[in-house]
Amino acid sequence: MDGKCGRKSVGLRDYRELIAWRKAMDLAGIVYRETREFPSDERFGLTSQMRRSAVSVPSNIAEGQGRGTAGEFIRFLRIANGSRQELETQMLLAREFGFMSDENCNRMDELSEELGRIISGLIRSLE
Repeated sequence: MDGKCGRKSVGLRDYRELIAWRKAMDLAGIVYRETREFPSDERFGLTSQMRRSAVSVPSNIAEGQGRGTAGEFIRFLRIANGSRQELETQMLLAREFGFMSDENCNRMDELSEELGRIISGLIRSLE
């Protein structure tokens, strides 16, 4: 057992071993921390949208891996990548509206781009 909710980890049968999933979790954590500083009137607007997009990325990676076939995994990786790109757009809007600094937006964008390369590589390896 790996100590995480009592689940056994065997090879890459556990999505938590995937670098893509780990990076997506990191990105989601940053998004949640960053959006805490957004104006309260954005709680149901951009804050909510960014958090949903950010959570969607690791969630789809995990779900796709759990489907058990390469084809399904690829499909969900593509969905995850779409959510990642949606998040990038929302980050740019947040910066444009003055909710995020250039520095924080750039840091998140770099992680998102790295994640995109990892997801693309994973898709290529499965095709």
